[in-house]
Amino acid sequence: MTAIRPLVPADRDAWLPLWRGYLAFYESELSDEQTELTWHRLLDPQFPIHGALATDETGEAIGIVHWLTHAATWSAGPYCYLEDLFVRPDTRGTGAGRALISHVSDWAREQGAAKVYWLTQESNATARGLYDGVATSTGFVHYEIGLAS
Repeated sequence: MTAIRPLVPADRDAWLPLWRGYLAFYESELSDEQTELTWHRLLDPQFPIHGALATDETGEAIGIVHWLTHAATWSAGPYCYLEDLFVRPDTRGTGAGRALISHVSDWAREQGAAKVYWLTQESNATARGLYDGVATSTGFVHYEIGLAS
């Protein structure tokens, strides 16, 4: 059975390989400095990014989720953006991804958020199979302008 709990400082060694696995899945690289900054932001109660860890029945870390809220123009309550979701490949299909999404949705509901939303690659068929079962595809196309120097 999958258990979900907020990240704590002692989770660093369990979180890091999951974070790296997530980045590798998306064929992305971040500096060690950015990874450290992300880790510290996830633990800082004054910073608006949150994180949780999924563990299996033995207590082994099998997944992570990170999210944040932001004000919205179409709602009195904030929106909750589920930014990162990763489940170890050998544990996919166990309900861990669904449990992580549910954890964020429950948290967002308690915070008075109007909705939870996220993005994924169109070609990510495995994840989209899960997402189609727990959410509604909006049909929007994502655009971005990178501003980093």
